[in-house]
Amino acid sequence: MTKTGDRKVMKVLAGETVFPPPVWLMRQAGRYLPEYRATRSTAKGFLDVCYTPDLAVEVTLQPIRRFGFDAAILFSDILVIPDALNRNVRFVEGTGPLMDPISPDAIAALDASNMHTHLAPVYETVRRLRAELPTETTLLGFCGAPWTVATYMIAGRGTPDQAPARLFAMQHPEAFMTLLTLLADISADYLIAQIDAGADAVQIFDSWAGVLSERDFARYSIAPVKHMVDRIRRERPGVPVIGFAKGAGAMLETYRAAIGIDCVGLDWTVPSKLARQIQAGGAVQGNLDPLRMVAGGAALDEGIDEVLDTLGNGPLIFNLGHGITPQADPENVTRLMSRVRGASKR
Repeated sequence: MTKTGDRKVMKVLAGETVFPPPVWLMRQAGRYLPEYRATRSTAKGFLDVCYTPDLAVEVTLQPIRRFGFDAAILFSDILVIPDALNRNVRFVEGTGPLMDPISPDAIAALDASNMHTHLAPVYETVRRLRAELPTETTLLGFCGAPWTVATYMIAGRGTPDQAPARLFAMQHPEAFMTLLTLLADISADYLIAQIDAGADAVQIFDSWAGVLSERDFARYSIAPVKHMVDRIRRERPGVPVIGFAKGAGAMLETYRAAIGIDCVGLDWTVPSKLARQIQAGGAVQGNLDPLRMVAGGAALDEGIDEVLDTLGNGPLIFNLGHGITPQADPENVTRLMSRVRGASKR
């Protein structure tokens, strides 16, 4: 029977160089796949897919069956945490996620006592996935970072530069830190429960880290994620953690050193020199521009080769620099898998 350490992604997370590198793609289960759209059409809404294990297991497995990725990531959403806090989360077609904007008084009244009951279907999905996935396939759990989740809770929606959350942090610093602390604690609890259900490793998505100043990045991105990782290290030692702070650029070296994460996710804007410097500290993941999955052809091949040339001689999990878009052609994913797996050592 395959042990966790024999899975290629887990080898890289332990600091080994594997070539060709293992591959998975952020948002690999989603709207670019016709089989996902067919499954999604059977549910009342997006959150119904997340909370219905039959559906969540199916859509998680679809890209594994089609492409044979080296990792499956739980199909869910970062906003199940505010949903578990009764923030009236809903997903509106053509608009995106919406919820009731939170006030300082509402932050003080947040109650997480029902969180694990609310999220029990997610844990059931993880258990079933680990049982159904090929033994060589790594199972990844995930959550949103406290800063990124807080931005949606404060604005009630996504905004171009998350100015509402940045302003809220300036005007209500105590309430804001109370929110980040609560989110860090319950998000760590959430990841630990996913690990207990069968996740081999976990990823923390800080999708809005790039809008923060250096000082605020240290306080609002690094500090709460470090709190989460410290908890996981104490309570579930040996479980790898991937941190993805999109847009953090030059601050990613500090991010890795300060938090002590096992792998740093790189977005497509990270320069090659900096990417190699970050990789000197351990595993990295990324960082193909997702638009190359739309363009296909020579543009896709060029991007793949650049990532392999830059990072293929060290511990690398090949991935996109952000999630695959609905416009991507599944045939381009097939092309990517063939080119990466057929690559010669750089």
